[in-house]
Amino acid sequence: MSIQTIKTDPQLAEQIAQALLKIGAVALRPNQPFTWTSGLKSPIYCDNRLTISYPDIRDAIAEGFAALIRDNFPDAEVIAGAATGGIPHAAWVAQKLNLPMVYVRDKAKGHGKENLIEGSIKPGQKTVVIEDLISTGGSSLKVALAVNDAGAEALAVLGIFSYQFEKATTAFEGAGIPFETLTNYSILLDVALKQGSIQQQDLDALRAWSTNPSEYGS
Repeated sequence: MSIQTIKTDPQLAEQIAQALLKIGAVALRPNQPFTWTSGLKSPIYCDNRLTISYPDIRDAIAEGFAALIRDNFPDAEVIAGAATGGIPHAAWVAQKLNLPMVYVRDKAKGHGKENLIEGSIKPGQKTVVIEDLISTGGSSLKVALAVNDAGAEALAVLGIFSYQFEKATTAFEGAGIPFETLTNYSILLDVALKQGSIQQQDLDALRAWSTNPSEYGS
């Protein structure tokens, strides 16, 4: 079964990439790789939570999400934020679209009503999930599937940035849920090269990282 193709405006994608680099929400270090918690060596580190501190940037992100939803999912009824990074952005998007908003925890509360989803979501409601980052796709899909398990319908997952791992594409295709991000690793590299943040001789290795991250720096 084919899933819907969603495309971000290229000009917006470049604008968001420039903004992420400017504030250090995404940092590139090709010659001194970061070490992730998993032990993976990576030339990139992403902390999109920084965007909430910059009104112009967070508004551009919210408007980018809102435009994708208006163009691709005009029948959306609920905006769902993925905890924790997607929550504030989901709230701003919901405000722009005048839609209800909920958020989905990474796990159900251990007390009270033991909610996994906070806010009011009803069976059958068409829902778009907002994320700050899509990596392998596992945690993002977990949120979308929680929406479906609650009886609503996850139309898509939209994120600010993606590493463009093939594993994420495969996971979303397997679940039959479309996804898109406002910008991505390839666009970020192009912008960084233009700005002089990286050098031409680093580009091949940086591009190869998203294809085979486990081999980077080894």
